[in-house]
Amino acid sequence: MNHDFAAIVMLRKPIISRGTRRRSGMVRRVPFFIIFACLLCAFQPVSYARPAVEADSLNFEKEINAYILKDISTSQVLMSKNSRKRVQPASLTKILTAIIAIESGKLGDEVVIPEEATAVEPTKAGFDSGEKIRLVDLVKASMVRSSNDAAFAIAMYLGGSVKGFAAMMNRRASEIGLTQSHFTNPAGYDRDLYAGHYSTAGDLLRLTEYAIGNEIFNRIAALDSVSFYERKTKKKYSLKSSNKLLETYPYAVGIKTGYTLRAGRCLIARAKKEDRDVVLVMLKAGRKRWELAEKMFEEAFAEGEEEKFSYRPESRPEVQPLLFMGNELQ
Repeated sequence: MNHDFAAIVMLRKPIISRGTRRRSGMVRRVPFFIIFACLLCAFQPVSYARPAVEADSLNFEKEINAYILKDISTSQVLMSKNSRKRVQPASLTKILTAIIAIESGKLGDEVVIPEEATAVEPTKAGFDSGEKIRLVDLVKASMVRSSNDAAFAIAMYLGGSVKGFAAMMNRRASEIGLTQSHFTNPAGYDRDLYAGHYSTAGDLLRLTEYAIGNEIFNRIAALDSVSFYERKTKKKYSLKSSNKLLETYPYAVGIKTGYTLRAGRCLIARAKKEDRDVVLVMLKAGRKRWELAEKMFEEAFAEGEEEKFSYRPESRPEVQPLLFMGNELQ
């Protein structure tokens, strides 16, 4: 009986060759690696963040040192970075210079261009010493073309000197509510004699919101070009805006560009679409500041409008002339 039982067991036991046994062992190990791989994947952290941005794409978080974007129609700050960080504002300074000149009540005055104003570094309108230019035209030159000679002529006419006008700037800045800014000149220089010239994105936003409450400022800030005449010789000056958004982005309505070696590429821009009115301040931006600005505006306008039909106009609405003392301001 015992021998018969053993024989039956031997007959039921599968006969496996050595080679087959080796291959069978491999088959048994495969599920282990599959299980291990599945477990490895299962315990990887899941990211719900946006896809990684390509190296050449527009990433304003990386490419702009400081910025703030605000919908002034709702008083809502949409995004910001380092808005209280002290930085050099470059020619964005001229917004304060312009508003002081506008509020002086002397826009119709003829200003004799001083020698000191003609000696400044570019960008310049190219005025000659002794020429007579209306104050309003100096404001247009400083805002539209960012002319440093125009800004210095304004400063010396209203303040008696650059130092005197800087004192006016800091006093007016304080009255407006700029608490983290200091100005040493009307153009935005930030080295040597004019060191200590600084502001913040938050302060510059406050300044811009104040300035756009003035209709004359708005008309000037929205111009893409300007022409005016010297008062004695009737020499014509024609200046083109340095704000490329006015050419490329149909919702853009100004306001000011800026650049120095320390400040980098700066921009304060305003865009309007339907009932939205958005202001952007960017400081020390990369080379693609125009594309970055357009992207930020588009993201701002896209909020809450996913189901809303909108269109992109072919061009900006024409800026209407603003009459001033019998002469066109535009």
